[in-house]
Amino acid sequence: MEDRWLTVDEICKYLSITNETIYKWIEQRGMPGHRVGRCWMFKQDEVDGWARTGGAADQADKPSSAEGGS
Repeated sequence: MEDRWLTVDEICKYLSITNETIYKWIEQRGMPGHRVGRCWMFKQDEVDGWARTGGAADQADKPSSAEGGS
């Protein structure tokens, strides 16, 4: 059953964040989600992999390409 699709509400509970954050991450940080009609659906393993590679990290935690220049 680990391969089932999760709704926005379910992924919010799983990550302990708000649905507003989910939609912001989809738009601004490339969170892996799939649009099915008007609904967003998620695969838990895709979201886990995205988070592990730093997709959910605060922008302040990520190195900026503008840093280090003269």
